[in-house]
Amino acid sequence: MSGANLNGTAGEDEKSPPDQKSKQIRVWCDGCYDMVHFGHANSLRQAKALGDKVIVGIHTDEEITKHKGPPVFTEEERVKMVKGIKWVDEVVLGAPYVTTLEVLDEHNCDFCVHGGKYDITMTAEGVDTYHLVKKANRYKEVKRTAGVSTTDLVGRMLLLTKNHFRQGSAEYAIEKEALIDEVLNRTIPKSKLSGSSNMGQDSAAKSPWTGCSQFLPTTQKIIQFSDGKAPKPGDKIVYVAGAFDLFHVGHLDFLEKARQLGDYLIVGLHTDPVVNSYKGSNYPIMNLHERVLSVLACKYVNEVVIGAPYCVTDELLDHFKVDVVCHGQTQITLEDGKIDPYALPKTRGTFTLIDSGNSMTTERIVDRIISHRLDYEQRNKAKEKKEIEAYEALQRAKLTQKAG
Repeated sequence: MSGANLNGTAGEDEKSPPDQKSKQIRVWCDGCYDMVHFGHANSLRQAKALGDKVIVGIHTDEEITKHKGPPVFTEEERVKMVKGIKWVDEVVLGAPYVTTLEVLDEHNCDFCVHGGKYDITMTAEGVDTYHLVKKANRYKEVKRTAGVSTTDLVGRMLLLTKNHFRQGSAEYAIEKEALIDEVLNRTIPKSKLSGSSNMGQDSAAKSPWTGCSQFLPTTQKIIQFSDGKAPKPGDKIVYVAGAFDLFHVGHLDFLEKARQLGDYLIVGLHTDPVVNSYKGSNYPIMNLHERVLSVLACKYVNEVVIGAPYCVTDELLDHFKVDVVCHGQTQITLEDGKIDPYALPKTRGTFTLIDSGNSMTTERIVDRIISHRLDYEQRNKAKEKKEIEAYEALQRAKLTQKAG
């Protein structure tokens, strides 16, 4: 790949030219991969389109804490999540925060891929983490997925401590709880309570599933994430259903166990209002379209039913020719307080409970965030400040270039 111009934004489906296919093209991606979401997955999908193998380097907890603040997930959890993405071939823990030529060479990678010219990653000292590979012409960019980031998701979770889920004329009014106000005012001067401390409180945050993200779903994006393969004759079809909100290691382990019960795994995703009816508060944190892509990116999943009925129906079981219906160890909420959503598969003798061995839940993730609220808000605020400064510097450089 030496001598090839690898800078610039790569096309969605760009592959290496035929004359470069004599050897396997290995693509390096790296990052924190904290709270892995469909934005991470989409970047890795595009990276895979640029080569044959995708090798993902993951920073340690220590490195992340040093440069941007404490990660939400441990390095073991982050490694497991990245390994579960269908476009990832290898995972390396302990990648340096500044990507070096030595690490590319050590793992036989031709170039490094990162997500978009406006997705600026910097060290604690304000240094571009990709400056070395950019200078060596071994860097490529892919399109960043607009509307989702770990920072954004943390902001949505912090909304759980706000009295924002209201009715009538106060439906869209948002204010901080008195206790949180007291903690914030006692810990941080009022003059510094702007920016991330008000994450999600802007006028766009009108509801938990439409206001917090500018992500625009398209059928093309769903097609890109789907493997598009129908079950083969004789395949044993497994069906599971749920919210799968903030797709996490608990979901991953559960789906791995479910897939082991058959050959083809279908995941039914409940709509946002249905999830809210049994989860309460401002769940789901991620809207239905975001949850669809998060689940489709999982290597154990073959198909997703968008807006699956809460109660498993005869029509659903017959249409998809389902052999096994599974549920995990979480409590099954009865519809209207009296109807078992799994009554039909139980009657058919096709229902089974799975113990994934993982106790992680979406609620536990939210608890982690809220218990470290001030740490994450200060982390996000510092990150925003660095990104704004870098963006403004980039704009000034462009203006200077035009004037020259």
